[in-house]
Amino acid sequence: MNDTARVGQMIIPAAGGHGKPTEHLNKLIAKNYVGGILLLNGTKAGFTEMVKQFNALNQQSNGLPLLYSADAEPSLIGYKIKDCAPVKKANLMVSRDEVRLYAASICNDLKDIGINYNYAPVVDMSPNEAITYRSFGDNSDTAQIWSRIFIEETQKRGIVATAKHFPGHGYVVGDTHKQLVYIDGDMKEVGNYIPLINSGVLSIMVAHIAIKNNEKYNTNDMPSTVSRNIVTGLLKEEMNFKGLVVTDAMNMGGVASIPNCELKAAQAGCDLLLMPVNEEKAVTDILGAIQNDIAFKQQIYASVRKIIRLKICLGIIK
Repeated sequence: MNDTARVGQMIIPAAGGHGKPTEHLNKLIAKNYVGGILLLNGTKAGFTEMVKQFNALNQQSNGLPLLYSADAEPSLIGYKIKDCAPVKKANLMVSRDEVRLYAASICNDLKDIGINYNYAPVVDMSPNEAITYRSFGDNSDTAQIWSRIFIEETQKRGIVATAKHFPGHGYVVGDTHKQLVYIDGDMKEVGNYIPLINSGVLSIMVAHIAIKNNEKYNTNDMPSTVSRNIVTGLLKEEMNFKGLVVTDAMNMGGVASIPNCELKAAQAGCDLLLMPVNEEKAVTDILGAIQNDIAFKQQIYASVRKIIRLKICLGIIK
């Protein structure tokens, strides 16, 4: 692989109702500028056909097989992918058996479509109004254990699970879709991730959340997504997470206004860049930076090796 194709493995644009036009995505695939595609707002049948078409084009372009992902949380799948089996919202589930049952149901629908990567479960607690119905509740033991059950059931069925939104969205005020929000002081939810990392979650999503009044982890009015102290220092080194670190959508209000935000997220240590505002610029910015920084180049190569290993483990690279 050349460096363009390597960096392209990190780029995950979106298709569907809230994604980019199919023509635009086809051009990116033809240039080997993408490693996967998020299927965002559509129907089960429509996405199934879309996967077939993208795979055919990708094969013609000699690209590595694509990861297909979805926001298939229990509380969102009915909205994000219509015509899937009915699933109870996370905040309405009443037992571990229900969590297991609905995780399996979600996996069945995702596999029918060809999706192999789920941005779920939400590990956050429920006080934040943007999270309440998506969370398993406001008890840290329940959130932790039920998230682990959802992850285990999902990954047992050959689909990557993602714990989100690191380092914790439950006790912030506001919505990162609209603006930068803050954890003020202690990170109350970060401990929920430790047992999930220890039990083998394959992916963690970092949120566009800044941290203030915390001497060790202050992000200086920047989102965690672009903070090397949070992504590499805390998550990868202190918490020993070896899986894939994916950003929340890079077109969200909490991060999109930062110049070269995708490059900065990669420099922070993120492995996958979700929904860049401009995919081609993201690739070009990273390619330019690795020409003059050997350590960063080695870091990017390490991220790409993780992505390729995942594709091998999923069986999409034979």
